Amino acid sequence: MAMRQLKKQVEQLFQTSDFATALSCVAKMPARRVVNPLFGLLYHCDLQMRWFAVAAMGEVVSRLADREPESARVVMRRLMWNLNDESGGMGWGSPEAMGEIMARHPVLAREYAPILVSYLNPDGNFLEHEGLQEGVLWAVGRLARVRPHLMGDALAFITSHFTSGNTALRGLALWAATPLAHGGVECPVQGLFSDMAEVSIFQDGTLVRHTIAGLASKFPKG
Repeated sequence: MAMRQLKKQVEQLFQTSDFATALSCVAKMPARRVVNPLFGLLYHCDLQMRWFAVAAMGEVVSRLADREPESARVVMRRLMWNLNDESGGMGWGSPEAMGEIMARHPVLAREYAPILVSYLNPDGNFLEHEGLQEGVLWAVGRLARVRPHLMGDALAFITSHFTSGNTALRGLALWAATPLAHGGVECPVQGLFSDMAEVSIFQDGTLVRHTIAGLASKFPKG
């Protein structure tokens, strides 16, 4: 089956099946063949489809890593390349896919978590585009909920977004920091707990709407 046909098949699965069923079907496809169509779907015009591609990439590559670890590393390096200025692209969906893969596979997480965190570090591989920063914050938040011990200095970089004028960055930062804070960080924004701006966060196969105030209410108290 040609890549274009496979991409169409994957797209139709996510359009016509429930999330869990579609994900299971994609996971049974030949991993090295379905990865390329999934890369293409990371740029899909439909936001929900892009998130499905992120989830599918996580499932497919984590399974690939069990059988062919070096092939999985090739995918990770390709995602990293997409975030490199020299790639000539924007890398949409690449941080999210990295986070999803690492949340599902402990070996890849140990190897690549520091690189993911470095995308938040102004003295590291900081990604200046706010849209990509949103992706990194989601990825860090996803991984932090499964493997918080691998997050290193991420919390210090995340909290700098609490004062952002970008609602998505503010909300995703709160969501990402929550599993890492353990009551040790004070929210630096006066009035954050009454901020009713809304942000959508992909969780458990669906986009969930949150208010900033609602996310702040779940933040550990200092």
